[in-house]
Parts: sequence; C-alpha cells; structure tokens
Amino acid sequence: MSGDWSPTGDGTAAARGTAGYAEAAEALAIQYEAVTFDDVHYNVLQLLPAEPGRILDVGAGTGRDAAALVARGHHVVAAEPTAELRAHGQRIHAHCGIDWVDEALPDLTLSHQTGQFDAVFATAVWMHLNAEERCHAMARIAALLVPGGRFFVNLRHGPVPDGRLMFDVSAAETVELGRMYGLRTVHRSDSPDLQGRGRVRWSNLVLQTNCANGAPD
Repeated sequence: MSGDWSPTGDGTAAARGTAGYAEAAEALAIQYEAVTFDDVHYNVLQLLPAEPGRILDVGAGTGRDAAALVARGHHVVAAEPTAELRAHGQRIHAHCGIDWVDEALPDLTLSHQTGQFDAVFATAVWMHLNAEERCHAMARIAALLVPGGRFFVNLRHGPVPDGRLMFDVSAAETVELGRMYGLRTVHRSDSPDLQGRGRVRWSNLVLQTNCANGAPD
C-alpha cells in the first residue's frame, strides 16, 4: 500500500491489502482452523459482550472467530474481501448462521447493514493498512460501535511472508490513534505466535468507546 492512497471506493486499497491470500486460500483455511478462537483470544475473553449482541468480524478469513461468537449467542457479520477465503468459510461453517459480506477496511461501507455493533474484531488485519488508511479505518470503526462498544485488534509483528504487504504497526501507535477517535484502552498484552513461528509475535488490544450519556465506563 502506498502512501498516496485516497478513498476512491474502487476497492484498490482493499486489493493491495489482500495480496497473496487468494492464491494461498486452501492452505490458509487449514492453518486458520487449526487453532481455536479461545486459543487466539484467551487473554480478552472476559471482555466479550456479556449478553448476546451484534458483532462485526473484519477480515474474517474462514469464519473461525465468527462461528465461535455465534456459538456464544451473538449475531455476527463477517466481512471478508477475499472470495476464496469467504468460500471456504461458507463451506466450513455452513450452518452457523454467519452473515457474510464482501467488505474490507478502510472504507467498510456495509451498504446492506444498518445499525451499530457491540464489538468489532480485527484479527491479523490492521497491519495491512498504511498510516492514512489506519486513520480512516479507526474513524470508521469508532462510528460503527455502540456507546461502550469494544474494538478487539490483534497486531502481527515479524517477517512479512512472500507475496504479502504488511506494515510494522506498534501497539502504542494504535492506542494513540484510538484515543484520537474517542476510544480508550481497556486491555493491552503481548503473546507468542500460535503457529510456532519464533520470529513472529502479537500485540492484543481492546479499545472501548465512551458509555452513553457520559456515564462512567
């Protein structure tokens, strides 16, 4: 992704961010489904909505996380722009009731969806956006969250796989960017790579909007 990106609405930025995923979709489907939602998000499970709510999973891949959230009673919109991954997800989790959409950050128009979400997940997605796109995306996510809603984001650090386009995005930068758009940090931690890649590590953040009517959160 180049620094001269502008939100043209033609899908160009999204296409750059998903480079390499269509070709590797079959192998990636196996890789994604080899670990569980609980394994990936073990340190933030206590911050999930306590009651059944509406959740948006951005860059949903094969729907592993979306399916687990549906099993917890939530209504989940899974946004996945790579058709090959989306097809695997619709096959693997065919009877879960996931609402699949062909959408991507930073625009995330959700033209056929209305209303806000109790939580938004972006697992291994944020590092595909350049600085300008991250600003645009954070503003969009903040607008999509209900008062008190939470943004769950996992940041990948380490060598970039061949054929992919990623940026080294720090947790500190993401926390500050969230603050600029009214999101405060309620969780920050680091974790090793579950695939055993020694040079890859992860930052786990949960950012939260203010509660309604100025009530303490």
